[in-house]
Amino acid sequence: MIIKNANPDDHIILTGLVKKSKAFWGYPPSIMKKWDNDLTISSDYILKNVVCKLIFNNTIVGCYSFIKKSSKLVELDFFFILPAYIGKGLGTFMMNDLFKRLKLNNIEIIKVISDPNAENFYKKFGFTTIQKKESLIEGRFLPNMEKYL
Repeated sequence: MIIKNANPDDHIILTGLVKKSKAFWGYPPSIMKKWDNDLTISSDYILKNVVCKLIFNNTIVGCYSFIKKSSKLVELDFFFILPAYIGKGLGTFMMNDLFKRLKLNNIEIIKVISDPNAENFYKKFGFTTIQKKESLIEGRFLPNMEKYL
């Protein structure tokens, strides 16, 4: 298992991975279609942001990305694993890599707007829910979370 920086040519594989992972939670196709742009990782996005890919058995099975908001703050933008690999410790491996990378760059705060299904995953790593933001789906609220490193 290894984590490497993504390159622009990875954009199609990463976008497919993100969409498969999001669909894991049982969202209907009509909702997934509304999120199409939000779940797309373009080659331009990879050039402008930190995007990392998790490689397992020569296959990209996970990814994460963050956007630097200030010298001490980042926003976790993508954090996804292919459904077949969920629950096998790969998320922990990726999260530990993320934290190590952020600490090396003197980042003090990481924020994320989480899918409600992933809130407990983030809490496991010390994230705190500071508020809930209404989503496009009526009655569904997105946890706005943060962690101090």
